[in-house]
Amino acid sequence: MIFVTVGTQIHFDRLVRAVDEWAGARERNDVFAQIGPSSHQFGHIQTERFIDPLQFRKFVETARLVIAHAGMGSIITALELRKRIIVMPRRANLGEHRNDHQIATAKQFVAQGRIEVALDERELADKLDQLDVRAQGECLGAEASPQLILTIRNFIEAGHVRSANW
Repeated sequence: MIFVTVGTQIHFDRLVRAVDEWAGARERNDVFAQIGPSSHQFGHIQTERFIDPLQFRKFVETARLVIAHAGMGSIITALELRKRIIVMPRRANLGEHRNDHQIATAKQFVAQGRIEVALDERELADKLDQLDVRAQGECLGAEASPQLILTIRNFIEAGHVRSANW
């Protein structure tokens, strides 16, 4: 099963529409998408506007592949459960978000080799056509690495965090 998630705050029809079109063209019937507050009608995939956190985790656990916006919760859950994840960041210039922080997030994770990124619908379809080529995703441990802890400590000690009133 392929699980698509866009988070709960904003719909992301560009992502879900691309997956829906891909599934229809390939006659796939194994795609479920959590679509948020979208009113768009999708013809080739199963959808639900919202699912609770327990359902979300179960969908990720049973999924062969997760396709998501570049939300930290989606990325971290997929990595923790060793699931392959393809991320398509929301783009501010398309009115999908206030800024391009999701592009920055995706760049950081892809630089570590932990996720795949599709910046547009065509790239996403190309990656979906290669489903059987890549193995299962890398596991993200439940504890932070010593390198991450040191980086955060150095950041704080350098005075980048000023107060708790931000």
